[in-house]
Amino acid sequence: MSRRALLILTSIAGFSVGCTVGPNYKRPSIPVPQSFRAPDPLPPSQGESIADLKWFEVFKDEELQKLVRTALERNYDLRDAVARVEEARANLGITRSNQFPNFGAGGSVEINRLSRNAETPIPPQLLASQNRNFGTAVLQLTSFEIDIWGRLRRATEAARANLLSAEENRKAVVTTLVSDVATAYLTLRELDYALDISQQTLETREQSLELTKSRQTGGVSTLLDLRQAEQLVDTAAEMIPGLQQQVEQTENQISLLLGENPGSIPRGQGLTNQDLPPDVPVGLTSALLERRPDIRAAEQNLIASNAEIGVARAAYFPQLSLTGALGGASTQLTSLFSGPNTLWNLAPQVTQPIFTAGRLRSGVAFAQAERERALIQYEKAIQTAFTEVSDALIAHQRVRESRERQAALVDTLGDRVRLAYLRYRGGVDTQLNALDADRDLFQAQLDLAQLRLQEMLSVVQVYKALGGGWQ
Repeated sequence: MSRRALLILTSIAGFSVGCTVGPNYKRPSIPVPQSFRAPDPLPPSQGESIADLKWFEVFKDEELQKLVRTALERNYDLRDAVARVEEARANLGITRSNQFPNFGAGGSVEINRLSRNAETPIPPQLLASQNRNFGTAVLQLTSFEIDIWGRLRRATEAARANLLSAEENRKAVVTTLVSDVATAYLTLRELDYALDISQQTLETREQSLELTKSRQTGGVSTLLDLRQAEQLVDTAAEMIPGLQQQVEQTENQISLLLGENPGSIPRGQGLTNQDLPPDVPVGLTSALLERRPDIRAAEQNLIASNAEIGVARAAYFPQLSLTGALGGASTQLTSLFSGPNTLWNLAPQVTQPIFTAGRLRSGVAFAQAERERALIQYEKAIQTAFTEVSDALIAHQRVRESRERQAALVDTLGDRVRLAYLRYRGGVDTQLNALDADRDLFQAQLDLAQLRLQEMLSVVQVYKALGGGWQ
C-alpha cells in the first residue's frame, strides 16, 4: 500500500475517535434519608453493617452452610443468571467488534493447459508453452464504519452496562437464594420443634388420660372428666399429621432450591440453639446504594438506556464506511507479491439520511422514553430498598418484644399447669382447671415457637434488605 493510502487510513482512524453525540451519564441526585426508620433510635454503628459479613459468618449452623453451598452450585435460577451474564458478555464482544476493521483473506489459483490440436490450431511459434497459470491473493477490508459521531461507542457503552446489570442481577439472585435457603431451613427447624412439643404434649395427655380412666373406674372422676381428657388427647394427636405434612413439604421446597429431587434434609442445630447475631447494625444509609445489587443493576440499566439515546441521535448524521483490498495478481505464482503485480483499492462511502418520515425522530423519542422508564425503576429500587430495611428492622424489634413476653407467659402457664395438676390429684380442685391450663400451655408453646422463628427470620430479612449474602 502506498504512503498516500496509509496516510488516508491513519487520518480516518484518528478522525473516528472524534465527538460522541448523546448525553453523558451522570448519576441522578436522589434524596437519601439520614437514618433508617425503626421503632427506636438505632445505636451508632460507625458505618458497620451486618450486611458486610459473609453469609457463613451470619448463619453458623454447619448443616445450613452445607445446604447454602449446594444451592450456590446447583440452583436453577442462579445457573440461569450465570448464563445470562455469559450471554451479555458475548453480546458485548459482538457489539464492540463493530468498532474495529474486519479483515478477510482470499486467494485463487487457476491452472490451464492449451491444446495444440483444437478446432482452431494455434501456431507453435505463437505458443511457447501450453500451460497457463494465474493466481491472486487479496487481503480484504470489509465494510468498516468510521465512528465519527460515536454511534458504535455508545452501543458498546450500552452493551457494557447491560453486562454489568446482568452481573448485579446474578448477585441479587445469590442474595435471594441465601435468604430463601436460610428461611426454609429455619422454618423446617421450627416445624420440627413444634412437632416435638406436640408429641411430648400427646404423651403427657395420654398419661393424664390413663390416670383419669383409673380415677373414673374408682369413682373419683366423672364420665365428663374422662371425655375432656380424651378430647385433649385427640386435639394433640390431630395436630401431628398436619405438622408432619408441613415438614415434608418444606423439605421438598429446600430440595428444589438445591436443584435436587425431593428428599429428606439433614438437620443441624435445633431452633432454640441457632446462633444468629443478637444485634443487627445497619450502617450508613448511603452505603445501601452501593451494597444492594438490585439498585446497582437498576443503575446499569439506566446507563444503558442513556447510551442508547446517543445511538439514536447518531443516526441523524452522515455515516462513513470503508471497503478495500490489498494483494497481488500474476500469471506466475513465484512473482505474485512482486512490485508490478501488487494491487490495492480503497473505497470510502458516505450515506446521509434525507427523508425518513419521522423514523429517526421517533427513534430518539423512544430512547428517551426508555431512559425515563429506567430512571423511574432506579428511583423505585432505592425507595423499595429503604422500605424493606425499615420493615425488617421494625419486625426484628417488635417480634423480639413479643417473643420475650410470650416466653414469660409460657413460664407462667407451665407453673400454672404444675399447680393445677397437684391440686387435682390432691382432690382440692376439679380436673377442668387442670385441663384448661394444659390446653393454654400447649397453645402458648406453639405460639412461642412461631415467634422465635419470626425473630430469626427478621434477622434474615434485615441481612437481605441491607444487601448482604452475595459476597
